[in-house]
Amino acid sequence: MDVTEETFTAEVIDRSASVPVLVDFWAEWCGPCKQLTPVLEAAVEGREVVLAKVDVDSNQELARRFGVSGIPAVKAFRGGEVVAEFVGARARPSIDEFLDDLTRPPVAETLADEEVAEALRAGDYEQAFEILLARADDAGQRDEARRIMIELFNELGQGHELSIRYRKRLAALLF
Repeated sequence: MDVTEETFTAEVIDRSASVPVLVDFWAEWCGPCKQLTPVLEAAVEGREVVLAKVDVDSNQELARRFGVSGIPAVKAFRGGEVVAEFVGARARPSIDEFLDDLTRPPVAETLADEEVAEALRAGDYEQAFEILLARADDAGQRDEARRIMIELFNELGQGHELSIRYRKRLAALLF
């Protein structure tokens, strides 16, 4: 679907609360964009992912807002936030790997650790990070706590405020 500055909030931000939305920032004159678009269209078929296209020439404010400085630029939204992205044309296997990562089940669904999973199901990522950070201080639990925190950073997106804050705290604890 084509998305404009007027429809972006409803079609991408709001919709990404229930399904991941892949946004392809492109331009008519861009050769690599024309190569990437059919690859993206084929790759999302049969997946629980919505593909949206933004013409950067017609929607310059959106391109600025999301820091698009080269095209094609692809940004994946989940929960209203950019959680993953890449710039440039990619081959189908690379796109499939990107989408596999994007459509993984939420970390809460994969954990046997009920205390952390309960916090995540309640949407309290900060509580989950606090639990895991305390465990990372224990040498016997450090590796597993670190592994789960990294999964959560990826789930939220590297630019999310909680990812930034707790990545710094984890690094300070480990090093």
